[in-house]
Amino acid sequence: METTSDTLKPCGQELSPKGAALADDDGSMLKASVAPNKPPPMLASRFAMLTRFHAGYFRISLALSGQALLWRTLSDSSTEPSALRPVARSLPSAAFALLWCLALLTLVALCALYAARCVVRFPAVRAEFRHHVGMNYLFAPWISWLLLLQATPFLRPEAPSYHLLWPAFSLPILVLDVKVYGQWFTRGRKFLSMVANPASHMTVIANLVTARAAAKMGWHEGAVAMFAVGAAHYLVLFVTLYQRFLGSDSLPAMLRPVFFLFFAAPSMASLAWCSISMSFDTGCKMLFFLSLFLFASLVSRPTLFKRAMRRFSVAWWAYSFPLTVLALAAAEYAQGVREPAANVLVLVLAVLSVVVTLALMVFTAFRTNDLLPHDDPFSAATLPTRRTLAT
Repeated sequence: METTSDTLKPCGQELSPKGAALADDDGSMLKASVAPNKPPPMLASRFAMLTRFHAGYFRISLALSGQALLWRTLSDSSTEPSALRPVARSLPSAAFALLWCLALLTLVALCALYAARCVVRFPAVRAEFRHHVGMNYLFAPWISWLLLLQATPFLRPEAPSYHLLWPAFSLPILVLDVKVYGQWFTRGRKFLSMVANPASHMTVIANLVTARAAAKMGWHEGAVAMFAVGAAHYLVLFVTLYQRFLGSDSLPAMLRPVFFLFFAAPSMASLAWCSISMSFDTGCKMLFFLSLFLFASLVSRPTLFKRAMRRFSVAWWAYSFPLTVLALAAAEYAQGVREPAANVLVLVLAVLSVVVTLALMVFTAFRTNDLLPHDDPFSAATLPTRRTLAT
């Protein structure tokens, strides 16, 4: 008996190559799906990491850069010995150089990761720029560079390299100022009353850090100009947040540590004006006392941060930088008044900022799996789209 290929076919079906049409039991035709080429698992995991990475991670470089500047200030030979003797004697000689190098390496690594994110995940970067909280941390890398520039042991403010690096780090801040501040009073859905939140203090701090760096290298006019821009917008922002508009209530619970920026801004303002006026005058003292009051107001309400402390996240690093800036302002205050009570205040705040930073470093080293959570408010999957922001 002679058989043909047709006799081997199942009844009602036809054999077809991969990707051709197939007939099911009802006689209807189905198209075989061809599995798309998936990237290797290693490459896919790296892309996923870049998707969850965002500018908020520059809180780490802010904290370490601030610590480097604090140790540089306390160990400076020009500091009055009678004012900071308890702290200055406790600092190891090589600790400052190691800390500065650690801060520099951390900042370089974070900048490299964010640059890769801009190339691979540019839509996520664009969504972050449109987010009312996330866009404020685009100032953070430039603030970190300016802090490291002021804390460097290798350059003096009079050096030509210092004069070249300052505009390189300050120009992006000026560009972001024009973009962000312009939106606050020209675009309806980006009015300050609609987008203001505690993270908006980063825009003010960036201008104040730039002003202080300019004053350190002797550029008085540039320092006053940047201080004026920062101070004017700080006053408007402070009043807006106190009136509890929509933006002040839109901060996720896990980002509550950002509230510490409330006293970081006046602390940095006192430092900037001290560098401009060459003395810790009455204006600096007023700003410093305001920052102390805001600090006391926040630490007296621990329940505000209860939900944020349930699980470790990179938002915890928001505690360190404001404490460090407050300690720096206290050091300048003690240098000006030269009273025992001021020395004790410097010691307490400096130790507190160092302990908090060390604790955060330990948590980060042992809880690396929590650094890139899937439910991060800044994640590309949770950031609002352009249509969402427009409503």
